[in-house]
Amino acid sequence: MPKEVIKDKKEIKRVKTYIEGFDEHIQGGIPEGHVVLVSGLAGTMKSSLVFNIMYNEALHGKTSLFISLEQSATSLLNHMINLELDLDKINVVMLNDISKLQTTISKIESLKGKGSVIIADMGAIRKQVTETKSDENKDWLNVIMNIIRKVKAAGQLDLFGLDSLSALYVLSRFEEPRSKLFHIFESLRDLEVTSFLISEMPLNKEKYSEYEVEDYLADGIICLDLAHHQRKVLREISVIKMRGTNCNNDVFSLEFSDGKFHALYGGKVPLI
Repeated sequence: MPKEVIKDKKEIKRVKTYIEGFDEHIQGGIPEGHVVLVSGLAGTMKSSLVFNIMYNEALHGKTSLFISLEQSATSLLNHMINLELDLDKINVVMLNDISKLQTTISKIESLKGKGSVIIADMGAIRKQVTETKSDENKDWLNVIMNIIRKVKAAGQLDLFGLDSLSALYVLSRFEEPRSKLFHIFESLRDLEVTSFLISEMPLNKEKYSEYEVEDYLADGIICLDLAHHQRKVLREISVIKMRGTNCNNDVFSLEFSDGKFHALYGGKVPLI
């Protein structure tokens, strides 16, 4: 979002979700610089949706950083190829050694003509950090924030994605979650990076995040869900909130076909 008071709503620059039939219901997309909670049950394609946004933004010359705490970079890329994303059209840069972060940044600076998606393989990085004896280095949140800041300082970061907050809570120290989460959200906003924080929703669907404080700290919440209809399980998507945006809060069916996400039947029963 702009740091100064705007004169007209058209001044708000937005990042598309690249979901056909959905962006037009959120004034064209997510305001730049927002920190968005992407919450949902397992199997609702949360990671795929976030990576798809980054892929399409890379097609327009933008640079993204995707940090996965649950899935290896190789597994993630294989999944995206299976979804028919043509990764040859963008620069995919893998970071699996924290000591080579500067080399990775320099590599991105040398790549011309295409946008980039940096995938930090935290599984590999965690093994390196665990082998050290320094207690300080075992603060995974600190490691992650340092990666983000260094990439941003090089002038090469537009979007950030973390998969997932739930895994971060297990790995990092959250004795005082409210103050620590406030620091995370404010730090991302200060960096002016459009951020997507993936959150696992409990099976009872009673909350969107672990501590619930994330709900009001976030600028936006996109909810992905599973609905049972007769003998089928359908994916659904809705916007719970999005600051600076006039939203349609209807529940849409979410489908992925022909390499694209589609939002259908907003507020209506699916035609099946």
